[in-house]
Amino acid sequence: MSVAALRRRLRAWARRHSYSFFSSLGPLLQHRLGTLMTVLVLGIAILLPLGLFVTLKNFDRLDLRQDEWNAVSVFVAGQTEESDVRALADEAGQRNDVATVSVVSPEQGMTEFSEGSGFGASLEVLGENPLPWVLVVTPDASSGRGSAEALAPKIQALTDFFEGKEFVESVQFDYKWLQRLGRILELGRAIVLVLGLLFGVAVIVLVANTIRLDVAARADEIEVLALVGASNAFIRQPFLYSGFWYGVMGGLLALLMMYGALFYLSLPLERLLDAYGQGIEVYSLSLAQFFTLIGLSGLLGWLGAFASVQRYLRMLTVGGSLGRR
Repeated sequence: MSVAALRRRLRAWARRHSYSFFSSLGPLLQHRLGTLMTVLVLGIAILLPLGLFVTLKNFDRLDLRQDEWNAVSVFVAGQTEESDVRALADEAGQRNDVATVSVVSPEQGMTEFSEGSGFGASLEVLGENPLPWVLVVTPDASSGRGSAEALAPKIQALTDFFEGKEFVESVQFDYKWLQRLGRILELGRAIVLVLGLLFGVAVIVLVANTIRLDVAARADEIEVLALVGASNAFIRQPFLYSGFWYGVMGGLLALLMMYGALFYLSLPLERLLDAYGQGIEVYSLSLAQFFTLIGLSGLLGWLGAFASVQRYLRMLTVGGSLGRR
């Protein structure tokens, strides 16, 4: 085949597909009520996993201080000399079951507390700093991958070691709630994946059923096209683009509802994030994620249309008639 002939075929292919791409919107706009109901159901199906995904992304932006989840906080009694605190830190750092030891002075602790709590101005009225020296001790988690079972005996050994020191007032290991929150977020991400797959199948089924009705309504037209020699690809093409448009419009509606919900929920959500000491803006979707969602929605609609039309084309090939068998 010559280059000129190839170009003519490519131009003809592009014209045919561009015509089908835009003309497939005609039947959808002619049946506005039916199209609106279908797109509404598609939008809700896409919105459910999308909303959970956006919610989790906002929680993921919280500073959960995972590096401190396994840390032991050692509170030193007041009036203890700095040299004694440093000596205790050095002694603890030489243990085989200790990874790191950080010394937090009362001044440093007050600065962190005032910045994190928002009570900086109120704390200035205090006559003296009431905070003690604190040691933040991280156990060695090189074995057992840092699991709770592997760290439990190390935590207990460190607790016994520090409680045996006369100027140690208390020992705390209280990051369980952060661990639970982190595990909940991991579970949420798994749920998003499962819901995405389930509702993706639902979108395919819904579009397939809608296209099935369109094919049945145009059965005579399709039979005439088949009789004059139209290929299956030619017959299938406008229905595939109709399914694509259903998916795209469902995705756009889901995004519109998501942005509306975020606008309504932004204030209480920001208050919740502030309760964790996180003054951040509510996350929605990046530009890449926006177009990815639209593309995936269109692809799901295309797959639903393909599954539906392919079934009827097999009926046409075997029985010679469509919509009456």
